[in-house]
Formats: sequence, C-alpha cells, structure tokens
Amino acid sequence: MSAADRLIAVVGATGTGKSDLGIAIAARLRAAGTPAEVVNADAMQLYRGMDIGTAKVPTEERQGVPHQQLDVLDVTDEASVAAYQTAARRDIERIQADGGVALLVGGSGLYVSAVLFDLAFPGTDPALRARLEREHEELGPGVLLERLRTLDPVAASTIDNRNPRRLIRALEIASRSEVVTPSLPSAPRAWRPARILHLQRERSHLVTGLHERARRMFDGGLVDEVALLRERGLEQGRTASRAIGYSQALEVLRGETAVDDAVEATAIATRKYARRQVSWFRRYADAEGLDVAGLDRAGLSALARRIVP
Repeated sequence: MSAADRLIAVVGATGTGKSDLGIAIAARLRAAGTPAEVVNADAMQLYRGMDIGTAKVPTEERQGVPHQQLDVLDVTDEASVAAYQTAARRDIERIQADGGVALLVGGSGLYVSAVLFDLAFPGTDPALRARLEREHEELGPGVLLERLRTLDPVAASTIDNRNPRRLIRALEIASRSEVVTPSLPSAPRAWRPARILHLQRERSHLVTGLHERARRMFDGGLVDEVALLRERGLEQGRTASRAIGYSQALEVLRGETAVDDAVEATAIATRKYARRQVSWFRRYADAEGLDVAGLDRAGLSALARRIVP
C-alpha cells in the first residue's frame, strides 16, 4: 500500500454520497484486515444533535466503521477551523501509526483543505489581546468595531459585536496584518501524501436531488430536531444556528415562515452552497473525478470495490 493510499479524502458537493462511499471503502478495507476509520470533514456534523439537517449517517448504518470528529461540539460552541485542523490531523496520525487507513470525508472545503494542505492559521498575541480586552472594557465594542472596519471591512461586516471574544480575536488578527480566513493557494503544498476522490454529479441531477433532500429532511423531523436543540441554546450558537436547514427551521418555530417556504429556502441555500463546493474542489488538481450520477448506496458500494480492489 502506497503512502497516499493511507489517507483517502472523499470530497464533493452536498448530496453526492460522500458519507456512504467513505463508509463502503473503510468497511472493505476492514474486511480485508486493514484497520480503517472515517474522519469527518463536515463542519456542521461536528455538532451533537444536528443529525437530520446534516444527513449524518446513523450509528447502526456505519457498518461498524469508527468515526472521528463527529458530535464533538455543543450547539452553543463556535466551530474553529484551526482547532479542527489540529484534532483531525491528530486522529489521522494515530490511525496511520496503528497501520490503518484514514478516510477524510466531507464537503466543507476549508476544513478539508486545512487537513490536506499546509494552511497556516494566525496564532495569538497575549499582550495585544490583553490590551484589546482592556480597551473593550473601557471604551466599549463600538470603538473596536470601527477600528476593525478600517483594518478588515469583510470581517467587520460579519462579526457579532455582542460577542466580545469574537470581536477581540478578529481585531487582534487584523491588527497584525493577517487574514482572518485563509483561502486555498493556487499551488497548495500537501501536508502528507493523500489520495483525493472528488465525487461529481451533472448539475441538473444534483439540483433535483438537493430539493428532494430538503423535503425529506423536513418530512423526517427536522423541525422537531431543531426544537430540541433550541432548548439546548441553538439560537445562541453563532455557527450552528446559521446552518442550512437549521436557520430555516428556526423561522418555522418562531412562526415567521411556513414549512413549505422553509423547504424551498433550504433547497435554494443548499444549491448555492453546492456551487461554492464545486468551485472549491475543482481546484484540487490531483483529485480523481468520479461520476456518481444515479448511484444509490449499492452503487457506491460497487464503486468502493473498484477503488479498493
């Protein structure tokens, strides 16, 4: 087995069957005596209880394949790409050290890239942070937000100035002339050898499937799931509350929209997100493009047999 075959990334747009293919490959490897585990690379599947709206594969359908980086955050926590990078790479290093294969599976482009490539994230400056914390306490968030607008207008337009930690962190990074969110370089350098499988579907098929997916989620109890998560503080979670499907279900619970309208809004948001995913993963020059149009779970299992003879 080559070094690249010991880290296999299964990437692609929402609704292309990444989770099922990742499990099928891992199960096939395990049946042949090679340890294999899935490392989740879907930012929203990091959250406990966010199952229906993220299409998280139920435990009983994972064919006994261990999954890492699933259900590791509460909905009130804020996901961090830098923290994920450290944790996911630690999982991969352990799996490989034990002689196994790690399957990095997911469609969150920045999260996938943070693992596969040498993307650096800004560190901390304790002295600068302490000074900003004092200024926040003495001058208030408005002054800091105006300074952030000058240094990084994009970050200022998205920041929640009611969250001091986020505001101070964004200003700390901007003050050091570093980008808030790194993008994928034109020629990224690999963290370690990996085989990248890019799942693709013809756009018209993908669009139809995404609308059906949105309807299935709402019919399958998404609003009830969100109601339970609301009791755990979902609305206070800056990242989780904005997840596609979850923000729309919250509007239903607040009486701001009807279910059918929420389904349509979810489908539209998902299609836009899928376009961004396609654009992101298209830049993976060494990826193997796999046409998965029309493949159900059985078809993906057959594909796994071709990938891992």
